[in-house]
Amino acid sequence: MSEPFVLETEQILGVPKWKSIMPNLAVGFTTKNGGVSESPFHSLNAGLHVNDAEEHVGQNKEIIAKLTNIPTKYWVGCEQTHENHIERIDHTHRGKGVYQYTNAINRTDGVYTNKKDVLLTLCFADCVPLYFISPEDQFIGLAHAGWKGTVHNIAGEMIQRWKDEGINVKDILVAIGPSISKNEYIVDNFVVDQVKKVLPKASHQKAFTEVSIGQYELDLRAVNFELLKIAGVKEENILCSKYCTSQDSTLFFSHRRDKGNTGRMMSFIGMKGANHFE
Repeated sequence: MSEPFVLETEQILGVPKWKSIMPNLAVGFTTKNGGVSESPFHSLNAGLHVNDAEEHVGQNKEIIAKLTNIPTKYWVGCEQTHENHIERIDHTHRGKGVYQYTNAINRTDGVYTNKKDVLLTLCFADCVPLYFISPEDQFIGLAHAGWKGTVHNIAGEMIQRWKDEGINVKDILVAIGPSISKNEYIVDNFVVDQVKKVLPKASHQKAFTEVSIGQYELDLRAVNFELLKIAGVKEENILCSKYCTSQDSTLFFSHRRDKGNTGRMMSFIGMKGANHFE
């Protein structure tokens, strides 16, 4: 399977397959490049919570806004806390968490909407970005799945919320974005024990590999893939990026590689209305 996330500009990876399915869709994942932030946030840092200068983060977001033709007044940002809380978004949320982290949507790691002219955004630096669309129902969503969000099954929670909205699970498409790869993500027994609780034993081999006593390579993308299938998403409806945020230092920030002192990439998804966000 070819890589679903394709570099469109220095700053943005897009998902062309989805844009061919939903022509009104704006969807992508930013790189670390083409911004104004200084080291160690060099240069397109989108995170307000990493001690970068707020004015630099704001300028970076304006750069992204111009490239996507989506003004920041339509954006929605969240206070991400590695949990599985999901919020349904409407026009009243627009502008939250864009320039100040203090007015972001509280304690939220998943967002979805059926409203046009709203851009959902979340920030990442190794965790797994999950993108959701239902072209049939015109719903879109995003989730942030670090190991904690993953074992709390934020992927399955989003699918359940959409089923509660009356969406048929066979109509849901999911994309798993750039994130840390198995080879770069070593965890201990405590984390693996949490994974074992949410996956059937038959899936354990896909999820983790013991590399030394009590140490494991954990494939967060594979865990989320399996959880999505358990939730009823068709395997052929799941795209999965091969990009590793830790290994590809030319494109991405990485919390593990950069020892916590780094910037954040941004996932985004929105549906353009008749006026194209204007």
